[in-house]
Amino acid sequence: MRALEVLEFGGPEMLQVRDVPVPEPGDDEVLVKTAYAGVNFTDIYRARGDYKDSPTYPTPLPYRLGVEGCGWIEAAGKDVTQVKEGDRVAFTRVHGSQADYAAIPAIRATKLPDDVSFQQGIAVMSHGITAHYLAHDAYPIDNTSKCLIHAAAGGVGQILVQLAKKQGAEVFATVGSAEKVEIAKSRGADHVIEYSEVNFRDEVMRLTDGGGVDVVYDSVGKDTLIKSLNSLRKRGYCVLYGHASGKVENFDLLELAEAGSVFITRPHLQHYVPTEEAYQARAQDLLNWLRDGSIQVTIDKIYPLEQAADAVGRLINRQSKGKILYELAGEG
Repeated sequence: MRALEVLEFGGPEMLQVRDVPVPEPGDDEVLVKTAYAGVNFTDIYRARGDYKDSPTYPTPLPYRLGVEGCGWIEAAGKDVTQVKEGDRVAFTRVHGSQADYAAIPAIRATKLPDDVSFQQGIAVMSHGITAHYLAHDAYPIDNTSKCLIHAAAGGVGQILVQLAKKQGAEVFATVGSAEKVEIAKSRGADHVIEYSEVNFRDEVMRLTDGGGVDVVYDSVGKDTLIKSLNSLRKRGYCVLYGHASGKVENFDLLELAEAGSVFITRPHLQHYVPTEEAYQARAQDLLNWLRDGSIQVTIDKIYPLEQAADAVGRLINRQSKGKILYELAGEG
């Protein structure tokens, strides 16, 4: 079978499609024939070695990429009771999904309703579950909250804007182009700031009469963090959940005091889905909201596995406007 792997850490040029054996599922695992695999920033972080010392997301070389996928269960281990052969499933927070087949823990397999396509189902896995824990737990927002969401026209950003509005928040969004301004507005953002045209911190302060926002959801990292902190109200909260522009290094904690005694957290999704029940509850919420129209998802672009460098480059260059996928078996 085909699988996307890195033999050495580096950029998109290090990605290789290799011919490898089909994995055998363990007793508590299922073998999934992959319809689509998601492309995420975490793939970039892992491929270039950002997590090479992480006990949460270990990346031993050679490393098979991909943390989410969807497809049909072809075989199930003897201890599996949650799902069965032939079920249509989507999954995230596994290793090695960017391949024709993936052996995954059965507890990570979420059955898809018949009226939800594979493309829709996978779009609410990594992106949707991330948005879910951000809005409900990392900093729970409600109808009194003012929140700033960076990269609001991206895959996570579009869903996070919708969840924030669903919970009654006032949403301030940043995007990188006029086209993306319209996308963020269409998802419900109250104020959309094109950061290439204005200083987003100054604009947030203008719009809030100098008060700042309660929370910033920042997936950009190095390029935005200091201004994010200074966009907060006193004792506000910054959730730094990614580093698309690069890792934040040599950070002076005094910045938190000078910004108004603010708080910062750098979460991993894994710690917000520690049990099967927590994982499936978030997934089912998202599928239910997708089905009743409470949220919408956008498929930005679909690539064959052999064009992985182009797919990853689209993310790195911040060109995406939704979910990027690799097509393997397709919808069938």
